Amino acid sequence: MEQMTLFDNQIPQPLAARMRPQTLEEYVGQKHLLGEGKVLRRLIENDQISSMIFWGPPGVGKTTLAKIIAHRTKAEFIEFSAVTSGIKEIKDIMKQAEEQRRYGERTVLFVDEIHRFNKAQQDAFLPFVEKGSIVLIGATTENPSFEINGALLSRCKVFVLQGLKEEEIKELLLRCIKDPRGFGNVNLKVDESTIELIAAFSDGDARTALSTLEMVELNGDIQADGSVVVTKETFEQCTMKKSLLYDKKGEEHYNIISALHKSMRNSDPDAAVYWLARMLESGEDPLYVARRITRFASEDVGLADPKALEIAVAAYQACHFIGMPECTVHLTQAVVYMSLAPKSNALYVAYETAKRDALEHIAEPVPLHLRNATTSLMKDLNYGKGYQYAHDTVDKVTDMTCLPESLLGKKYYVPTSQGEEERLRQRLRKIEMRKESLKIQE
Repeated sequence: MEQMTLFDNQIPQPLAARMRPQTLEEYVGQKHLLGEGKVLRRLIENDQISSMIFWGPPGVGKTTLAKIIAHRTKAEFIEFSAVTSGIKEIKDIMKQAEEQRRYGERTVLFVDEIHRFNKAQQDAFLPFVEKGSIVLIGATTENPSFEINGALLSRCKVFVLQGLKEEEIKELLLRCIKDPRGFGNVNLKVDESTIELIAAFSDGDARTALSTLEMVELNGDIQADGSVVVTKETFEQCTMKKSLLYDKKGEEHYNIISALHKSMRNSDPDAAVYWLARMLESGEDPLYVARRITRFASEDVGLADPKALEIAVAAYQACHFIGMPECTVHLTQAVVYMSLAPKSNALYVAYETAKRDALEHIAEPVPLHLRNATTSLMKDLNYGKGYQYAHDTVDKVTDMTCLPESLLGKKYYVPTSQGEEERLRQRLRKIEMRKESLKIQE
């Protein structure tokens, strides 16, 4: 046991530790799991938890949720970190848990950063989870499908925790300003716009938000009446972040994403990277940007460079796995690639043209030869009659028509001569010529 010193009680706890929620009512965020009547809330309230994994980005409340469970459960709650514990510690705890099980007592074991355990360490849990000696609760920032053994993962329910919304972060910050555990006794004065800046800066991470609030409070202006005033300038000085002209809900949001899109379309990587930085450094969700880049990859590049879609999807996955600020380089890679890729909007034009015709000809019947004759009645009605199986031909092409009669001869996909699409254009031309020759032969 560690010995207390004369100075232990004089060391103030960080704001995040002081304000850690003790009950579900104080907990902010994760309404999809903890809202009234939701499954995880019911399990906690009824003390019926089973082995589970909390997966989510940093600062969203994984450890806090485990501590709330610790306060609610009648089982013995043991907590340790994968960073500092090894197999010996695991076996000691498992032995203790097994003895308690024989006496009808449950043990809930919380493992923070469980993805840091190697396979052998994770395997040490498995027999005790199977026997019910322990209820395992693991917390991880990594995708458990990749980082946790399949056998162990199959015995755990995975709950996905989401980054906190800005409104939820603001709620948390305002509570800290008023709560005596936070700055309720300090008379801290922060205007709403600065609260919003801190909330945006935190990018869904409650710990970052509270640490930032603590930092700006320490650097605020002390007034004659003893109050502490924090301004936008205080925030900028502490974070070295200027408040850029950007509002994720307003017009400027759409102006800047439009500027990014059009810069990539105009093959201008420098401008595209600038607008990307404007968005990210103003607190935009990187997954929103990644989704727009993914759309661009097919709308403006398309089959001129099929790899563009692969790059965009990979960038989205990287953003999902590691978040800000590390994922900025992945988005930059995607933006530069899109800017320099050959451009084609043939796929976009094809769908929009087909959409108009589909809406105008919504009742157009499917040609009989394209229908499957799954019953004898359908065969009697000529379903499938005249169908030509392309694989039975030398060139894998027939002259069979596949559009409704009213749309015969209509062209939707018209490939350009850009990049890889030139090769597809030539291929399509050969197919069309072969179909014409087959019609002539008939």
